[in-house]
Amino acid sequence: MKTKLVALSTLFFVLLFLVEMKVLTENPQEAFAYPPAVGILGKAKDCLACHVNNGPWKDDVKTIIDIIDRETKKSFKQPDGSFLIEVKRGEVKTLLTVIGRTKEDTEKAPYRNAWLYVDPKTIESSSLSKFAPGWDVNLPGSCRIVGDKLEGYEGAKITILPMSIRAADSAQDAEITLQVMLTRGESVKGKPKEGMTGSYFERRVRLKVMD
Repeated sequence: MKTKLVALSTLFFVLLFLVEMKVLTENPQEAFAYPPAVGILGKAKDCLACHVNNGPWKDDVKTIIDIIDRETKKSFKQPDGSFLIEVKRGEVKTLLTVIGRTKEDTEKAPYRNAWLYVDPKTIESSSLSKFAPGWDVNLPGSCRIVGDKLEGYEGAKITILPMSIRAADSAQDAEITLQVMLTRGESVKGKPKEGMTGSYFERRVRLKVMD
């Protein structure tokens, strides 16, 4: 029975991912996204193992890093800058990861944003998922061309992509890290620290199970 439940859960998230990707690709502007395989499969602590933190977008004031509820559009951000996401056990909650720069920014905007949600305790593990154990997730990281639009962020240079999570039976409260890189240019094959300008940020994300 447990094996069947795991299989059904996996199938559900695969189907959910395909549906969301179909919706996104109906707009050609929103089709530029792909998962950062190195970050998911490797054992590097963060993006800086391969990329440089040499970009001009270093301030928090004009940098947008937000996680909001797709249905209510309410932000999960807390007064200290961290995020608190409360999910009922067995419930699927879809989040929008919003990343970019405000319309007041005078610097040349990032061209591409990359991000990854990772539980630091899983980095050394052999698991393909670096997300918090016991939590099902369909898209824990991606890399996306700037140019998305969202109410409340008019004029900002941002990327938006949905991520659905579910607190499975074994899920516990967890703390994960959202790693973000704002970039321009293209990295040189075999030399990822060359050819691309990037600025690195981290945010603390708390996952809370509501039984």
